[in-house]
Amino acid sequence: MVDRDWRCEDPKAQLVWAAATSEAMRVLEGKWKIVIIFQLFAAKEPLRFSELGRRVEGVNQKMLIQQLKELEKDGIIVRTIYPQVPPKVEYALSEMGLALGPAIEALIDWTFMRRSASEETTKAA
Repeated sequence: MVDRDWRCEDPKAQLVWAAATSEAMRVLEGKWKIVIIFQLFAAKEPLRFSELGRRVEGVNQKMLIQQLKELEKDGIIVRTIYPQVPPKVEYALSEMGLALGPAIEALIDWTFMRRSASEETTKAA
C-alpha cells in the first residue's frame, strides 16, 4: 500500500487519485457485480454457475453471464472449465478480486456509519 496525503495540494496527484477511483467504480458498477463478488467471498471456494445463480437472488441467467464475463475480463474473477460431459464451470475470485476485501469492508463500515448519522439527523428533526 502507498501512503497518501489526502490533503495534498498537488492538483496532479488529486487528478490521478480521482481517475483511479473512477476506474475502480467503473469496474465494479452494475447491479449485480458487488453481489457476485460478495457471494464468492462468502463461499470461500469456487462456485458453479448454477450455485452462483441461486445465491444471487433476482438475477436472470443472461445478466449473470454478462456480469461474470465483465468481471473475468477485468481480472476480478477466474473462470475454470473442466473437460467433462456435461461441462463443469466454476467461478472464483482472482488474486485481484481477493484484494478487494479491505475496500469492501471499508465500504460496509462507511455505509453503516452513514446510516447511523442519517438516523441521528432524523431523530433530531
